[in-house]
Amino acid sequence: MSDTHEWKSFFNDHAPLYMSNVFVKATLAEVDFIIDLLQLKPGVAILDVGCGTGRHSIELARRGYKMTGLDLSPGMLAEAKKAATEAGVQVEWIEADATRFEMERKYDVALCLCEGSFGLLNISDDPAKHELSILRSINRALKPRGRFILTALNALKMIRQFSKEDIARGLFDPLEIIETHAMELESGGEIMVRERGFTAAQLRLMLEMTGFSVEHTWGGTAGNWGRRQLDPDEFELMVVGRKSGQPS
Repeated sequence: MSDTHEWKSFFNDHAPLYMSNVFVKATLAEVDFIIDLLQLKPGVAILDVGCGTGRHSIELARRGYKMTGLDLSPGMLAEAKKAATEAGVQVEWIEADATRFEMERKYDVALCLCEGSFGLLNISDDPAKHELSILRSINRALKPRGRFILTALNALKMIRQFSKEDIARGLFDPLEIIETHAMELESGGEIMVRERGFTAAQLRLMLEMTGFSVEHTWGGTAGNWGRRQLDPDEFELMVVGRKSGQPS
């Protein structure tokens, strides 16, 4: 894995403004959906991988769940800790790389939502290994038969939006479904990052390779979750799975 973290630098810089993004406004509805989908009982232990500023973790903690939020960015975690204090809830916050973490305890449920590490590649990351490493880490952290919800960028939309000229300019890799682009920093300047899209079939194979069975694949764009067929033009898709074995 790369020791250079362009995404970590970006999120550290962006952390104070993260909750002003439009896509974070549906937190209550998204948490309602998670609880209803998994039929969660209070007291269940949940691991939120790539938790960011903790919007899902904090709301789930408010409703009686034992939450652990894990993120690479100390800036995002600092915002999460402040928000949890303001909400009067207890959440365990852990700073760690999603591709290589080990947990002492085991969890009933794991979440990896809204590109919380999954599909966010540093310039030197190996795309063939990055997401598999995240899935293996999550699998190890779950109890037997533990549940898992993942949202990822929709490859169908990415493929349709880029031209041959974009490919020639190195902005899009049609083989790996990776967009390379600059992200502006609030502190000034910009940083180059990569984002990877996935098909439903690809995600099913990756989850099965890492010890999960797939129960559902739906449209999963932030703010518009539901038990519904994926729209080819939407931003994200959702996979609901269950731990079925040890990661290979």
